[in-house]
Amino acid sequence: MTTLAIALGALIFYLIAYNTYGKWLGQKVFRLSKDCVAPSVEFEDGNDYVPTKKGIVFGHHFTSIAGTGPIVGPALAVMWGWLPALLWVLIGSVFIGAVHDFGALVVSMRNKGKTVGDIAGNVIAPRVRILFLLVLLIALSIVLAIFGLVIAVVFRLFPQSITPCLIQIPLAIAIGFFVHRKGLNILIPSIIALGLMYLSVVFGNQGILADFNMTLSGWPVMTWVTILLLYSYVASVLPVWALLQPRDYINSLQLISALALVVIGLFVAGIWGGAPIDGIRPPLEIVAPAIEKSVTAKQLPLIFPFLFVTIACGAVSGFHCLVSSGTSSKQLKCETEARFVGYGSMLTEGFLAVLVILACVAGLGLGLTKGDEFLTGTAAWNAQYSDWASSTGLAAKINAFVTGSSNFLQALGISSTFAKALMGVFVASFAATTLDSACRLQRYVVQELAGCFIDFKFRKLPEPEQSVKTLAARKSSWITNKHVCTIAACLIAWWMASLPAVPGATGVFGQPGSGGVILWPLFGATNQLLGGLAFLVILFWMRRKKMPIWFIVIPTFFMLILPAWAMLYQIFVAAIGSDQSWIEQERWLLVGIGSATILLEIWMIAEALVSWKKLQASNN
Repeated sequence: MTTLAIALGALIFYLIAYNTYGKWLGQKVFRLSKDCVAPSVEFEDGNDYVPTKKGIVFGHHFTSIAGTGPIVGPALAVMWGWLPALLWVLIGSVFIGAVHDFGALVVSMRNKGKTVGDIAGNVIAPRVRILFLLVLLIALSIVLAIFGLVIAVVFRLFPQSITPCLIQIPLAIAIGFFVHRKGLNILIPSIIALGLMYLSVVFGNQGILADFNMTLSGWPVMTWVTILLLYSYVASVLPVWALLQPRDYINSLQLISALALVVIGLFVAGIWGGAPIDGIRPPLEIVAPAIEKSVTAKQLPLIFPFLFVTIACGAVSGFHCLVSSGTSSKQLKCETEARFVGYGSMLTEGFLAVLVILACVAGLGLGLTKGDEFLTGTAAWNAQYSDWASSTGLAAKINAFVTGSSNFLQALGISSTFAKALMGVFVASFAATTLDSACRLQRYVVQELAGCFIDFKFRKLPEPEQSVKTLAARKSSWITNKHVCTIAACLIAWWMASLPAVPGATGVFGQPGSGGVILWPLFGATNQLLGGLAFLVILFWMRRKKMPIWFIVIPTFFMLILPAWAMLYQIFVAAIGSDQSWIEQERWLLVGIGSATILLEIWMIAEALVSWKKLQASNN
């Protein structure tokens, strides 16, 4: 019953948080108002700025911020014990992550839908804008390079997920056309799309489709990376209503309904037990330790700071500020809907992370097949999580969640084949939505960096001539053209991915297409550092607007210090999963980029301290 109590308690906790702390932030701090004109209305262009119903924006936002992060992070972090992982998810998501996402969304909506990187130059210092954009460029390049590999690995693990994922694309285009162009009510197309997607899971791996799935799952990783980046290019330059919005929306319908099934299965398993084994329903019990004591034997890294960069999505993730300020702020048609999308989506992701933790520490114990053995209870846990090295691979983390969650579904009488196919689609769909959203966001970053050169060209002109000429040049210049910038974003990612992660090795990591893995060790700390820098922008903006800032100060310091600590520890002391530092391992690319990222952070903080003194003086 402990598992059941945790799930129910987490759900109640999030509902209370949304209706108390989230409501207080919206009404008393940010003072959201229906009278404020949203950027999507003021700058509507039919392409990026498109006024949209909040339910559709929620679907886009939730699926974009989630990705595989709230799955792979918690699925690994439970090795420190399920209790630290659970506490970080619950506390982090409510008081840090949701505040970060909500704040970035509001700040962007109050600044013409600009990204936090662009806003940084206005609220802190002009140089900070370029520094922030460079950090964004590094982080998003890694995301784009790695997620093609993630999707390829998921397709190899679960070939039955390929057809259902491909079917989502024409469904999304049809919904986008009929809802946006024809003005149809979203309800009927949603029901039809959801039904067709579930039918594709049931029948998408039968007959000729099974052969089709197996053929595609055997494609080289680089082939998948190339195809997915080409798709991302198309999705990024099309109007948001044509593919991005409807695909994310119907994905969210399937994913949230699948989550609901997992929750129901968890409740059934908690009360009556899991699927029968030899006619007996095994009890649902937590089979993992609350706090792992065999730290040395399992070769676990230090819980501080690495727990807080291992679980990012699900607690707090810097990537979310890009979605909030990059796409969602340009789509919401009313400012008062920001709490539902910004704060509500993060709490939903937090609840997903809680379910992942429970699937790995309790659901896994209902049954795990390892080779020719079928294991249950603590034997299943020990086989899956024998030590850190064997549990860190992408396949291991995804398999732990898919096995545990499908065991919950099987408690409802759902077949093992369908349950695993549905969870495979679940993971692949999350990864795909993050990929195309990240590509559009990277295009914005490249456009803004290119715009810095134009701004520099006209910097000596007096106002308003400077603003007029700068705006005209940004619209007409080829270096800020959306196609040029998107192609540049995709080519950078394609080049990074084209390198084999481990030259000469057998398997996936020896193939071209796995190059993103080379820089992936940087992403956890860089991503969380990005969250700290976004908090810094939010903090300065709120101070300039004379809003209360006491509740945001501690999260800002926390998110600036912990990721930097994690990065420096790996550079000079010991990398995650090793007793040697990156310097000792002679991983000079990681050392160089990691050091550059830390220097960019220090520079930004120095600029911020100078600006803060000036701001304090002007307010006195």
